[in-house]
Amino acid sequence: MRRAILVLFLLMNSLLSFSQKDDKIIVVKDQDTNLPIEDVTVTIVKTRQNLLSNKDGVVTFTLLGASNIQIRHSAYLGITIRSVMLKDDSTVIFLKSNITDLDEILVTKRHPQKILASLVENSKKELTIPGRLKVYSREFFKLNGKYSYYNDGLMNFQLIGKSKKINAVLLVEQNRSKSLNDEEVTADLLGYNLNDIMENYYNFKYLNPLLTSDAKKEYDFVIKVYSKNRDLNIISAVPLETAKGLRDDFSIIYDPKKKIIMEVSSFVSPFVLSKVREKTASGAKNINKSYFKTIYKCQNDDYYLMCSKEEIGFEKVEKNHSKDIEVRNYFLTTNFSTQNYLYKDTEVYKDKTLYNKKDVILTDYWNDSGLTATEEENQIVNEVNDDVIK
Repeated sequence: MRRAILVLFLLMNSLLSFSQKDDKIIVVKDQDTNLPIEDVTVTIVKTRQNLLSNKDGVVTFTLLGASNIQIRHSAYLGITIRSVMLKDDSTVIFLKSNITDLDEILVTKRHPQKILASLVENSKKELTIPGRLKVYSREFFKLNGKYSYYNDGLMNFQLIGKSKKINAVLLVEQNRSKSLNDEEVTADLLGYNLNDIMENYYNFKYLNPLLTSDAKKEYDFVIKVYSKNRDLNIISAVPLETAKGLRDDFSIIYDPKKKIIMEVSSFVSPFVLSKVREKTASGAKNINKSYFKTIYKCQNDDYYLMCSKEEIGFEKVEKNHSKDIEVRNYFLTTNFSTQNYLYKDTEVYKDKTLYNKKDVILTDYWNDSGLTATEEENQIVNEVNDDVIK
């Protein structure tokens, strides 16, 4: 009799847990313009799951019981809501911008470049290492205006060491790749270089152009303070009109109290592109689009890479014709932990990209990735999913 009661109790408890799983959609919009907000970070506090809004401001996730939900964006006043507020399947959340025309320029005795250099060094020291990042990666490849290749994967990065001696042990849990047309694109494929990606992000390698001795002659450095949010400052570095070459416009958002970098973004402006001389030699690449963004997260005592996004477009010159190539990569740390995982040396993935790795699909991991595809991207993802089902 006791055994029967125990089985019944476990069954009811299982059904109760299952019933608490609830698929939710949050659409984040600007309170003043009603426009969607991209790159909003959403954290489910109970499970420490990280999510990121897409260009449509959409975040999708499965809610496992009651929890606080943190909603943050560097250009908006952050809010925390209770999950009980999400009564409908889809809920619109409005954020108030903290950017106004009255944002103050901060005048300092030290040159902003020197401040940036000290921020980089301190951020390296403060990043939580050792640490384990559970990461979802998604990559789109376009050839001559058409989606030609796709891959995504669920990975674990175990970070060991400090600063320049960072070692990232990589285990790939699941992954899939798919060619989307019959045209051969293998030779042109570009993807994340998984061998050094964490070292680059944790050493802020993308800021190196601003840290050279000549950078003051090439860039206009300015520090601004949000008038409505004193917790964050911005260093902007814009190429001077006299600057030569393909130089990015940079924006670095940092915490002035903790002296750590929270966000880095850069892009090549149309003005800079218009000044660059077009290359005609076979094999040359003429950049027409370049964008990069990383967001770092500080939660409790942990400070780690939250996400990154890279987009690049260029014309590749060949003997009798040229190719238009566009690559869009997303990288999201869905969960962070300071606990090491156990692994065998044979399980460590040592190749540069996921493109050539054999598919390993155990679950529909892309639906729990925290990275919601846009309508356009979803057409590609669904095409891949249909092939998986077949």
